[in-house]
Amino acid sequence: MKIVLPNCLADFRHPHEIKLPRAGFGLNRSLVALLISTAFPVATPALAQETSPQPATTEPVTPPPASAPSLGPSITGPLHYDSNPRHVDGGPFGPVYVSGVISGLGLTQNHRFPGDDHSLIDLSNGQVIVQTTQGVVQFYVQAGGYSIATLGTPYFKAKHYVGDTYGLLPVAYLKIVPSSDINVQVGKLYTLQGAENAFTFQNFNIERGLLFNQTSTINRGVQANYAHGPVSVSVALTDGYYSKKYNWLSGTVGYAVSSKDSVTFGAAANFGRTTKSSFATPTVLNNGQLYYLSWTHNDGPWTIQPYVQFGHVPRDNVLGIAHSASTYGGALLGKYSFNDQISLAARAEYIKSTGSVSDGAPSLLYGPGSSAWSLTVTPTWQQGIFFIRGEGSYVSAHNVVDGFGLGQNFDKHSQTRGLIEAGVIF
Repeated sequence: MKIVLPNCLADFRHPHEIKLPRAGFGLNRSLVALLISTAFPVATPALAQETSPQPATTEPVTPPPASAPSLGPSITGPLHYDSNPRHVDGGPFGPVYVSGVISGLGLTQNHRFPGDDHSLIDLSNGQVIVQTTQGVVQFYVQAGGYSIATLGTPYFKAKHYVGDTYGLLPVAYLKIVPSSDINVQVGKLYTLQGAENAFTFQNFNIERGLLFNQTSTINRGVQANYAHGPVSVSVALTDGYYSKKYNWLSGTVGYAVSSKDSVTFGAAANFGRTTKSSFATPTVLNNGQLYYLSWTHNDGPWTIQPYVQFGHVPRDNVLGIAHSASTYGGALLGKYSFNDQISLAARAEYIKSTGSVSDGAPSLLYGPGSSAWSLTVTPTWQQGIFFIRGEGSYVSAHNVVDGFGLGQNFDKHSQTRGLIEAGVIF
């Protein structure tokens, strides 16, 4: 089944890796005693014969346990991989790690879009991840089925979503690592756009947010990464919104301000023109630009991440874009861990678009000039490899243009959803 979006959602996307001791020593009493007892017989040999120095005893040194490898893709929590990942001997590649996620979700909603159900059950992840983390030549392969639920847009079941987006092999790349600071990835990559990740298990929340819906998810190309001390930099030449035309340049710069705080700036833009149009490649967004700035604070059980985002689509008469349009948005994401098993995450966001129907501006939200805000709350429980989490979300749209809203007739200004997701992550 090929998915065709209604006009009001033609520019919506269901899209989307971020990323520091000193030792001292001194003489203790045992060492001083040993030095004195060794030197003392030279000064007083008779006494030395009567009092033989005792041999020093040495406690056996237990080496620290090997730390778990840093596996991809990146996970912001609250879910996490097995601390003892499964692996097999990969010969010249070193250990080959096998991980994955198998999960399903249930969803209920009001003001459903045409083709949606009021309630449904679906596969959210059925993915296996095979990767290496050692040596000059490494690889990463992620294969299987998935669905990516996004606020304020139709829900597409996994069997349709996979076929109309990134296929059963959504991410796969070769990684060249000439040094510990530098690596280059070539293949199907996670996008550098935006502050949220692609799949449900990677994020605080089950659904992706309104701001995420402006970004790409997966793209093809080459990406160079550098990290040293508190600085990390990534630059990529890709096909943007999965267009097969390599005219997108994107990058991020990250800086660890302290052990608890880090900031990231990202920028991406199409430096050419792409006429392709499909579910994964919206013509308008694929000919635009996107910028974001995020701050992440980790302090004990708390993780807080506010970020702002700006998108711009320039006028292009060849593509039928009669007037430029922009989006301005901000979001606050947070998570509190009550213990190792239970946590509560939340997200609040607001986004506004510019332009009007009269000036020919494209729709980037719920019609030109519309705006929206959302609230999402997600409690999570994970014990070992098993997890279950629920979610409640609400979207409110404003200045909605007729025919670009929510619901069966595209005339609704809000939507409420309840979700539950359960499965294993290993």
